[in-house]
Amino acid sequence: MDAFAPGPGVMRRTMRPMRRLWRRDPQPAAPEPVPPHGVRAVRPRRSRPAAALAALALLLLGLGGWAALERAVASRAASLREPETGLVVEARDGTLLRAFAASDGRWRLAADVSDVDPRFLQMLQGWEDKRFESHGGVDLIALGRSVLESARHGRIVSGGSTLTMQVARLVERLPTGSLSAKGRQVLGALALERALGKDEILSLYLKLAPYGGNVEGLRAASLTWLGHEPKRLTAGEAALLVALPQSPERLRPDLHPERARAARDRVLARMAALGILSPGEAERGQREPMPMRRLAMPTLAAHAAEGARQRSLQARDERNRLRLTLDAGLQARLEAYAREKVAGLPKPQSLAIVVADHTSGEIVATIGSPDLFDAARQGYVDLTKAERSPGSTLKPLIYGLAFERGVAHPESLMDDRPTSFAGYNPGNFDGRFEGTLTARRALQLSRNLPAVELLAAVGPSRLVDRIRRAGAELELGNRSLPGLAIGLGGLGISLEDLVRLYAGLAHGGVARPLRIEAERSGAPNAAFGGPEAASGKLDAGQRILSSQAAWYVASILSGAPSTTKTSPGTLAFKTGTSFGYRDAWTLAYDGRHVVGVWVGRPDGAPVPGLVGQDVAVPIMRDVFARIGPPVRLPGPPPGIQTSASRLPPAMRHLAPKGLGTRGGGPEILFPPDAAHIELGLGDGVGSGAALSLKLRNGRPPFTWYVDGRATLSGLFERQATWRPKEPGFVTISVVDAAGAAATTRVFLD
Repeated sequence: MDAFAPGPGVMRRTMRPMRRLWRRDPQPAAPEPVPPHGVRAVRPRRSRPAAALAALALLLLGLGGWAALERAVASRAASLREPETGLVVEARDGTLLRAFAASDGRWRLAADVSDVDPRFLQMLQGWEDKRFESHGGVDLIALGRSVLESARHGRIVSGGSTLTMQVARLVERLPTGSLSAKGRQVLGALALERALGKDEILSLYLKLAPYGGNVEGLRAASLTWLGHEPKRLTAGEAALLVALPQSPERLRPDLHPERARAARDRVLARMAALGILSPGEAERGQREPMPMRRLAMPTLAAHAAEGARQRSLQARDERNRLRLTLDAGLQARLEAYAREKVAGLPKPQSLAIVVADHTSGEIVATIGSPDLFDAARQGYVDLTKAERSPGSTLKPLIYGLAFERGVAHPESLMDDRPTSFAGYNPGNFDGRFEGTLTARRALQLSRNLPAVELLAAVGPSRLVDRIRRAGAELELGNRSLPGLAIGLGGLGISLEDLVRLYAGLAHGGVARPLRIEAERSGAPNAAFGGPEAASGKLDAGQRILSSQAAWYVASILSGAPSTTKTSPGTLAFKTGTSFGYRDAWTLAYDGRHVVGVWVGRPDGAPVPGLVGQDVAVPIMRDVFARIGPPVRLPGPPPGIQTSASRLPPAMRHLAPKGLGTRGGGPEILFPPDAAHIELGLGDGVGSGAALSLKLRNGRPPFTWYVDGRATLSGLFERQATWRPKEPGFVTISVVDAAGAAATTRVFLD
């Protein structure tokens, strides 16, 4: 509900104690003692507080006073609102990851009765308000005792405040020791009892009770002084948290530990006297050590929590609790490991890790940097979202596209030798060339020339399109069209987006959107209650590769040579090293999880000797060890062809297709590469002129391919025509009888 909504009628339950007193059968009054003869009886003088309270009682008992009280309580009930609490970000099981202070700078966190150790609530009521469950906001017995004690001592000894009155004072930030403030507490308590149940009033106390400094509420106090949630408290811890709100600054454990100890022990003794604790429990509680310093709030998954908070602010989401898909146990293990690992790296080198469940699309752990407060390593930067050169990590998708489009097969032979691609002259990382080898082996060894050959065949634009289908964002610089260099890392992409891509490879070629937001939970900060918006349905995902091509890629990567000790068929992985040794990568997956690791400098400067195989692979291995037993990769889908002898002749040995290749292979004369050809195709499907195809060299018969599909075959002439159906980019290839091939890419209009 938006506020304390006043109900119709009179005071109902809030005045039941008064009614019980009025309706009680009168008892015969005891005879007054008669003073001795000649002695004048002396009546005690009524103190000012007692007289004022008596006058207030007479006013309330009058008919006009009753109506005025009713109106005042109704008005107060309508105006009181729940205080703002800071945002808390939780893991999938409700474990606190990170908390944020309220807008006024106070650590005030939402807490309900169910979040607290039940024994604490018993001790709180035993110490503060024994008749909390039965009174209607004002305990007349305690109030009468307070009046009598004040009259006896000539000053206010005990205020007679109930827990409800204390909550009313805390909600309105009222002062103490003032008669007018006490009257406002009474009105506020009656309003609270009218609008809320007892558990809701207790929940307000659990949010607002002061615990020293800018710490308010039991949950923040338990985390600050004890270092854990208040769900489970020892007797000594519960007694300390009961005692501190009595005088939070005077009893602060970090400033006045002996005073705090004495106050705690008084509570323990009182609980033993009331029977809430056994004498043995109270004695053990008194022997518990006293916390001597204020602890920092938890900061698990600090960057992910901050990202969730920023998205919440942008969406004007008023929930005070956000739940993420992260596994708190795994997150804590990996953060401890990352801090240990980065300690062995020279500053300012750092690392980042992302772990996702590719079967559900959930991110289960993410480390933007090992230490949020490590300024030397720029720990405040979320390196999982930093755009970097991916090195060779895109090669599996290039090979997958070639397998999907029939350009190559894992057992196809390829040539790893110097080749020029219209002025682009890529080399291998180690400066050597392997000669002829299978596509499987070329990907396992991460040879550059075969990867560029296949990218030239499938087209850089198609590669970019498939990456974007996975939900990744790319930085292509000032290039309007991607070139062949993107296959070797000539673009910008983040670790998180690479994990999205590999999750699609691992999930049979279907990339489900990775998500870190779990189901919606928590109430708005604006007022009590408020509806919770339901979460939307999950996207089924986009296909980035055929299932057969994805399985081919997994079978190749799971047999890659490495320092890992997992058997082939369990773990598929690919490494990457960006130009200039700036970034070291490893992306890996098994039958359930995909792991991404990045190592480098946050400022992007080179690190001599930084190689993905040497630096990132051991970290990936340790991450999987902390996840748990690996899950085997799925078996092959139907229709998988594994025998090289059954491949078409053109796919058995793929001759280099670089435009600068010379020799006996075919060479396309027309259309030239990167040409823009006007054919009049804008008037409709099937309109426009035919495209002439011309070549020289090579051994007939020739087969012409358009976008990987055989279009013209068995031709002995070196000239042919093809009629396109629609405008746009096309990749045209020709293969001769010896398997040598050439490729050109043009735009038809």
